[in-house]
Amino acid sequence: MPIEDKVAAANKIHEFLQAVVSKGGLRFKYRITVDPPMGEDREWERPDILVDFSGPDSTLLLERNGELLRAIEVLAFEILHLPPNEHEKISFDCMNQRAMRLQELRSAATVAAEKVRSTGTPYSFAPMSSRERRIVHLALRDQETLRTESEGEGLRRYVVVYPKDYKPAGKPAARTIP
Repeated sequence: MPIEDKVAAANKIHEFLQAVVSKGGLRFKYRITVDPPMGEDREWERPDILVDFSGPDSTLLLERNGELLRAIEVLAFEILHLPPNEHEKISFDCMNQRAMRLQELRSAATVAAEKVRSTGTPYSFAPMSSRERRIVHLALRDQETLRTESEGEGLRRYVVVYPKDYKPAGKPAARTIP
């Protein structure tokens, strides 16, 4: 489901970021692009709005694995009242961090796939966001000998890579009490 008025949404993001930058005394600039052009990573992420940061304080956004960048992005979702299933429509990036993370996730998925093929045992990733889990699922979607599933709940949700016909051993059947 698309964002109804992308330009109005971009303007709201701009107003929010102006306040963050000026009141926070931060030294960075941002560029907001509505319907960014197709690039090589567009299959993996297709935002309707892309916000890209630069400037002397940009590194602050990327500290602690991009915690501040992610927090600002989440606040933008809240300001726009975006439901979780539409969060992928807006993407915040700084110093090409998002593209580097996409490549890192694709590489990790490839390594996990090889490990599962060679050992025959499932591989569990650490918990990650729904957007990152989607990247892992997409990276392995054409692997005919494997399957992926998301497990866990909330912030502890993670991806498991299984051999295609894997059945867990030793799991007792569920019993009902009469």
